[in-house]
Amino acid sequence: MSRIKSTFEALAAQHKTGLIPFITAGDPDPRRTVAFMQAMVAGGADIIELGVPFSDPMADGPVIQQSSERALARGMSLRRVLDDVQRFRAQDARTPVVLMGYANPIERMGLDAFAHAAKVAGVDGVLVVDYPPQEAAAFIEKMQGVAIDPIFLLAPTSTDARIAQVGKVASGYVYYVSLKGVTGAANLDVSGIAQKLPQLRAQISVPIGVGFGIRDAQTARAVAQVADAVVIGSRIVQLLEQAAPADAARELTRFIAEIRAALDEGKKAA
Repeated sequence: MSRIKSTFEALAAQHKTGLIPFITAGDPDPRRTVAFMQAMVAGGADIIELGVPFSDPMADGPVIQQSSERALARGMSLRRVLDDVQRFRAQDARTPVVLMGYANPIERMGLDAFAHAAKVAGVDGVLVVDYPPQEAAAFIEKMQGVAIDPIFLLAPTSTDARIAQVGKVASGYVYYVSLKGVTGAANLDVSGIAQKLPQLRAQISVPIGVGFGIRDAQTARAVAQVADAVVIGSRIVQLLEQAAPADAARELTRFIAEIRAALDEGKKAA
């Protein structure tokens, strides 16, 4: 059984909502990515989404775009991201790690080479923003061939046909983009999420994580009442950008713990 599947099964048994924090690998300091991953686990993260820096992150808002630019300027690359995962995995054999990014770095490395390197590093899932399910047959085959979950996005505008496509090929979990726009956008409509999720669950058998627009404990608590997991990214990237280097890991653990507590409160309320 994959680490992602066993994590969600354990969460369900405990009647808990999963917490999936996102950071951009290499930002603000490539030497500290592994320490930040460990800090998130210490705060209560269930799965880590690790952003692979890319020069044209079309789905991301200014905060994550700028984090990618900083990481690339400091020499971060897909191979270095995989090295970080391997270092993290040497110390943590339990917490799933999902790479989130874009097709170009993977295509440049080559699907075969990437699949092998990701498996060796200890990657559990890969979400490629610009691999729609109908065009991702080779990617899905390569990931499944090395027991890595291919993870896909759905949005408020997704049609029944698109939901059905994703339902046929997704494993691990599905990432539901909770609003129209880019990462970090505001004006999250929790009631809209609650109305959409039954439509998704009618055709999707894996858990559904909800992200985009979740920035604080109050919003996370509300989303926890309807989602299987909550994804939070832009706010964490901001925190790391603004924190003093000596305090960053400690502040990250504190913030994650605050969100973890809010999710547990939200689940109890539900």
